Amino acid sequence: MFSNYLIGLREGLEASLVVCILIAYLVKTDRRDALKPIWAGIAVAIALAFGFGCALEFGSQELTFQAQEALGGSLSILAVGLVTWMVFWMRRTARHLKSELHGRLDAALAIGTGALVATAFLAVGREGLETALFVWASVHAASDGTPRPLLGVALGLLTAVFLGWLFYRGALRINLAKFFTWTGGMLVVVAAGVLAYGFHDLQEADFLPGLTDKAFDISGTIPPDSWYGTLLKGVFNFQPDPTTLQVTVWLLYLIPTLALFLAPTRTKAPTPVRDKA
Repeated sequence: MFSNYLIGLREGLEASLVVCILIAYLVKTDRRDALKPIWAGIAVAIALAFGFGCALEFGSQELTFQAQEALGGSLSILAVGLVTWMVFWMRRTARHLKSELHGRLDAALAIGTGALVATAFLAVGREGLETALFVWASVHAASDGTPRPLLGVALGLLTAVFLGWLFYRGALRINLAKFFTWTGGMLVVVAAGVLAYGFHDLQEADFLPGLTDKAFDISGTIPPDSWYGTLLKGVFNFQPDPTTLQVTVWLLYLIPTLALFLAPTRTKAPTPVRDKA
């Protein structure tokens, strides 16, 4: 449940910040007349993301078992790729997100209403589609027959909306660069579990070999139906009897990705100033 809460919080907060920045800029520049097109674009983006999530969930139920596993595994790998790109992108641009959005909004204001709707739709829609895909893949991987994964996502999104409102009201001041670095690092750990489970789905669909080749089996020590087994599965997508391919993929993704993500960013050295003769 915690991993799904983290996904809802991390992804939802990005969208909330985008909305807050757009709305606050229009209010401060006395362009309240442009708020309706912005809200319209945001509403369309949310509806599209929700519809995409419903299509993934209900559309997959009509498939055969092998087709479901193949679809789940493929979308899990795609979701991990998108989320990995997103966390690295946000790490680079968190400091400049506000100025970047202001620039886009100024250009849209100069064009007209349609451009405002498109700006809000694209800014929020990208986050919404990524969130829907990764949430579906994560819930699919961590599903334990209870509504807890979805509850975790919902609580995370509600927390993100509340934090966004506090940002807008000026009641909350945190270092966004550090926040997205730490939550991004935790999300990389979650993504590693989703990726490994995605490869396991492809093995169950007979797309990849090695389903019976277990790396280890500690089901006797950590029963999957125990409270701590459920906790490990909910947080890290832990499986007590993973295949060798799962463990290999998990290690090959987690170690280099986390090392690159947490590595200090390089800054350009200042150009030396020559003394005038």
